[in-house]
Amino acid sequence: MNEMQLKFLSRSENEIFARNAVAAFVLPLNPSLSEISDIKTAVSEAVTNAIVHGYRGDEGWIVLNCKTDGNSLHIEISDSGRGIEDVAEAQQPFFTTLAGEERSGMGFTIMQTFMDDFAVRSATGAGTTVTMRKDFGAKAEADAR
Repeated sequence: MNEMQLKFLSRSENEIFARNAVAAFVLPLNPSLSEISDIKTAVSEAVTNAIVHGYRGDEGWIVLNCKTDGNSLHIEISDSGRGIEDVAEAQQPFFTTLAGEERSGMGFTIMQTFMDDFAVRSATGAGTTVTMRKDFGAKAEADAR
């Protein structure tokens, strides 16, 4: 098992840093290029959601925790922003609170599609935490059967 934690400001340039840090962290599990791409995309979506929806132009902290456990990568991305009033509604494809800003409303759907497990916890005024898991190698192959 290995673990890491990053804490960074909710600036758009830090989204690239977060996705690349997680991609480098998972390398000992020998992921395929496709798996790395899936992870980077899911992390990008979660961090972007925290920046755009959680803080809405204000600056705050985003905390990224990663842990490897056997052939699995566990990711937790948290903010202390506005929170989500209705998590179930927010997870519906194409739902967005910022429709006028060319947002697709597909962030949670993308995260859920690219990862093996996905969950969102949120409290209005207290922030949001996204947890995700990606399985590699024999475990991923067994689960696919």
